[in-house]
Amino acid sequence: MKVFRWRSLMLLAGAAVAAAGIAACGGDDDDAEPTPLPTAPAAAGDIVETAVATGNFTTLARALEAAGLVETLKGEGPFTVFAPTDEAFAALPAGTLDQLLANKDELTKVLTYHVVAGKVTSADVAKLTEATTVEGSKLQIKVEGGTVMINDATVTTADVMATNGVIHVIDRVLIPE
Repeated sequence: MKVFRWRSLMLLAGAAVAAAGIAACGGDDDDAEPTPLPTAPAAAGDIVETAVATGNFTTLARALEAAGLVETLKGEGPFTVFAPTDEAFAALPAGTLDQLLANKDELTKVLTYHVVAGKVTSADVAKLTEATTVEGSKLQIKVEGGTVMINDATVTTADVMATNGVIHVIDRVLIPE
């Protein structure tokens, strides 16, 4: 039941992202090419397999399991995941991760705030000023000096391709308001 509800939300979010992608652009010069972001080679697995294979997302994988979202992110997609590293989770205030892991609804809200329906590559992200997440809130996107910011997180590696979407590595955990 939750997977069905989450997939329905993703379809709605996908429509919003598509509309935002058509209507929104970043920066002061609409004709300027965005600075390319660091990218990673394509992987042969889905979002979850690709994240696990990198070795930098063990906390994210554990959280996805606790929230019951693994099978969803192994699904057809496509998905765009702004994935916080283990270091990003470690930087949370003391006790925050344990509180999230103990509260499945809150954990699901935080994790789905990191997912946008559809495959949004770095070229697409750099042209947006916001994107609607699967959770339902909007992420603020800005490009400053070639650095892409998602809210207060920096995209450190872009376009980690998976068979069902793309991962953009970020240096902070995003918490919806």
